[in-house]
Amino acid sequence: MIYVGSAGSEHTIDAAPGDTVMSAAVRHGVPGIVAECGGNCSCATCHVWVREEFAPLVGPPGEMEEDLLDMGVSERRDTSRLSCQIVVTDELAGLTVDIPPEQP
Repeated sequence: MIYVGSAGSEHTIDAAPGDTVMSAAVRHGVPGIVAECGGNCSCATCHVWVREEFAPLVGPPGEMEEDLLDMGVSERRDTSRLSCQIVVTDELAGLTVDIPPEQP
C-alpha cells in the first residue's frame, strides 16, 4: 500500500489481508493518520482520499462513515473514506491513498 502525504512524501508498506488501511498505517508510523478512536468509526481522524483507480474496488462509505465524513472532515472529496473502514484484500494490492494536510 502507498500513502502519499500532503507534501508529496510517499510511504510504501506491506499490509496483510484483513488489516485495515488505518491499522497498517499506524503500525508502520505513517504520518498524518491520527486514528484517535482506534478504528471504531467515531472520529474521522483517519480520513484519506482513495485514488480514482481504486475507488471501485474500495467501494462507497457506509451510512455511519458517511455521516462522519459529512461532519468531520475539512475537505470532502468523491473518494473520501475513513481508512479504518477499508479492509485490506488481495485485490487492493498497490492501493494508493492521499492523506489530507489536516485531520479533524
